[in-house]
Order: sequence, then C-alpha cells, then structure tokens
Amino acid sequence: MTVVNVAPWLVLLGYVLLVRAVMPRRVTATQFFGGGSSTDGDPGLWLLVASAAITWVFAKSISNAANLGAAFGLWGGIGYAVYYLSFVVVGVAVYLIRTRGGFASIASFLVAKYGATGAKLFLVAIAIRLFNEVWSNTKVGALYFGAEGSTGYWIAVAAITGFTLYYSWRGGLRSSLLTDGAQMLLAAALLVAVLATIGPGLVETGLPETTPATRTAGLTFAGLALVQVLSYGFHDPVLTDRAFITKPATMVKAFVLAGVIAGGFIVLFSTVGLYARAIGLAGDPSVAVPAAFGLPMLLVFNAIMLTSAGSTLDSTFASSAKLGARDWRNDFAPPTDRHAARGRWFMLAIALLGNLPLLSIYLGDKAGPAIIAATTISGTMVMGLAPIFLLAWIRPARALSFHLAFWPGLLFGVAQTIQGATGLDLLPAAMKLGAGAYADDLGVNLYGLAICTTGYLVGAAITALSSRRAAEAR
Repeated sequence: MTVVNVAPWLVLLGYVLLVRAVMPRRVTATQFFGGGSSTDGDPGLWLLVASAAITWVFAKSISNAANLGAAFGLWGGIGYAVYYLSFVVVGVAVYLIRTRGGFASIASFLVAKYGATGAKLFLVAIAIRLFNEVWSNTKVGALYFGAEGSTGYWIAVAAITGFTLYYSWRGGLRSSLLTDGAQMLLAAALLVAVLATIGPGLVETGLPETTPATRTAGLTFAGLALVQVLSYGFHDPVLTDRAFITKPATMVKAFVLAGVIAGGFIVLFSTVGLYARAIGLAGDPSVAVPAAFGLPMLLVFNAIMLTSAGSTLDSTFASSAKLGARDWRNDFAPPTDRHAARGRWFMLAIALLGNLPLLSIYLGDKAGPAIIAATTISGTMVMGLAPIFLLAWIRPARALSFHLAFWPGLLFGVAQTIQGATGLDLLPAAMKLGAGAYADDLGVNLYGLAICTTGYLVGAAITALSSRRAAEAR
C-alpha cells in the first residue's frame, strides 16, 4: 500500500483522536438535549458562535462555494454567502417568539399558534432535511478515500458515520457543541493553509474575467439567495435548536456573529473556484485544485471535508434525537433519561436510513443522480415558512393561514424538483427572472413567496371574520 493510499486514513485517525479528546465523557438528560455544562448552565457565547458557524460550513457547502466561484466568478461566492443572512432572520424571529410568547422550542410555538397538524407537517419537512444531511455529507467526505462505490469509499462512509454516531450517542447536543468548537478552530487553520497556497497564484493571475452574461447569472443566483433567506433557515433544526439553548439576547448576538464568520468562510473558500477558473482547471474545483498542488494539499482538503462533515452530522444526530423523542410527541416537559434513551435510537435510525441514497449509484449513472435530486427538499419547498414565522405576530393567523402558506410552497418545490429531474415543463417559462441556470428558481421563489404570503393573509382575514361572526351570534 502506497503513502498516497495510507495518508487519508492517517488524517482520519488524527481527526478521531482530536474529537475524542474534547468529547464529554458523561452527560445528563438536560445536557443531552440542551447542550449546557454541568457547572455553568447555558453554553457560553463563543461556544455557541463556533458551533452555529461550523454546522453551516458543512462539507457540501464548501464544495458548492468552490463550484459557484468557478461558475460565476466573484458573485458566485458572494451569492452563496447571502444564505448566511439566515442567521439574522432566524435569530430575530426566534428572539420575538421567545420573549413575547415564552416558548422553549419551535415545535411548542407551532402547536400553540397553528395547531398540532401544522406542527406535524413542519416536523416532516424537518425530518426530510435531516435525512438528506446524512448522505450528502458522508458522500463528500468519503470521496477523498476512494472513487464512488469503491471499497475505500464504503469503508470511509461507515467510519465517518459510525464514529460521529458514537460520540453523539454518548453526549447528544453537548457532544456536538464541544466538538464543534474544536472543529471550527481546525477548519479556520486549514482555510489559512489553503489561502496561503492558492493566494499567490491568484494574485499573480488576478481575478478571472467574467462575461456580462456570467455576471448577470451570478447576480440572479444572489437574488435567489436573498429571497430564500426569508424561509431557508427555519427548516434547519441544526440552527433553530441552537436558538433556544441560551438567553434570547445572547442567542441573537451569537447568531449575528456566527453568520458573519460562516459567510466570510464561504466567500474565502470560493476563491478555490476563482483559482480554478483563472488557470482553466476542469472538474470539481474542490478536487481539481488540491490535486494540482499534490498530496499535501489533498490532505488539507481531506481534513477540511472531514471536519465540516463531522460537525454537521453530529448536529443532525442531536436534532434527530430531539425531534423523535420530544417534538413529535409534543413532549415539552423537562428532559429525562428516558427521553435521552429514546433519542439515541432515533440517532441510530437516521444514521442508517440517511445513507441509503448512496446505494443509488448501483441503479445506473442516470438513475442515481435523479433519485438523489428527487429526495432533496430545497429552499423552494419551504418558502411558505417565511410568512408562518415572520408574520406570526398577526393574531388572527391560525391553522388556516399555516396551510394556505405551507402547501403552495411545497407544490411549487415538488413541481420544480420533478421538472429538473425529468425535463417536463411543469412551470411556465414566463416565471423566469434574470438569466442563467437560476432564472427559473428566482422566478418561482419570488412569485411563489408572494402567493404563500397572500394565502397566509387571506387565512388570517377569514379566521378573523369567522370569529367576529361567531361572537355576534352569541
């Protein structure tokens, strides 16, 4: 076995030893779900900042940042970083939910405001999101150990998933927070190494030239991100769960800082794509660029992907435990050991089921990507969450408002997913806005958000009118 073959496994071993050194040895049920320490209570500001930031700098997002930088130049990375405004949107919305309503979780708020059915629909969307977080991150991390479908690839999938499940099983959200802190520091150091390597070459060549059409396409993507940011963060329990584990004011401050740090990380990492575009490298920039610099840089990228994949997976497992053991049952009482035991089995279930889409490669070159694309719940599908959370202050808005906002967005998202996977024209071409590959998405999201918001307001008006008539009849 050559050094090239052994080296990634040595990186994995080093990562395992680092994480194992910082993981908690024993936690209470309150720590398992709340993430606090046994002595100080709530997690500290900077621990929450680091945890929230690194969980959104996941393996797939790093790859996407590089690809978008290569595709659209500078606007690709900036456009992708716009999504990190979700931290501010979610932080402010949850601050109001907590301070005005006194709610301790998103699920308890939804039950009280829109009823149990609406809460269950939301949790189903969350479960699909968690499901997709597993395979998308293990796949990106495992590709550094072998070609897709190879023995090394599958061993890496099992190793990454198994080790992350091990320390998540033991410590829940507390494990996630502590390891996230170490993972954030490691990721920052590795990013410095990447920038120090490609920076001189990028300075020498200058930023890659882009045509007016490419710039317009990049701006279209940035516009899409700006629309989706109003809803996108609410369907990510990795983010929303962390919005309830510290005092409201501390949470908002931490989320703003985390958004700036994580968004900055994404912009900086998109320079990998800029470098690939500048020197004309073909293929995925997150693989092609380190390959161009040789084994040391490949190992740095390998470590970055392991770090980012692990930080997202452990958060996914912790959120799955909470969703299955508490939120789905509308069980908002203080957590017990029984809750934690039940939550651990949900971790195991999502770890196993979440990797099943990786088996789709055996169905053929065309079937695999189509199946994966069809299972991905996009920001489009949850566009209706924007009015559901941001207009929740409208008192008459109840269950009807929820459904008139939620279902149109879901239908738009399903139609768009089917259209992308099959080529069928399910949505009118007149909906396109801007130019390039994301013109359809921008139009669908902008018009769709208007429809969802209108539906929400109509629902509130109907509920208010019904209540008035009922009061008059009495």
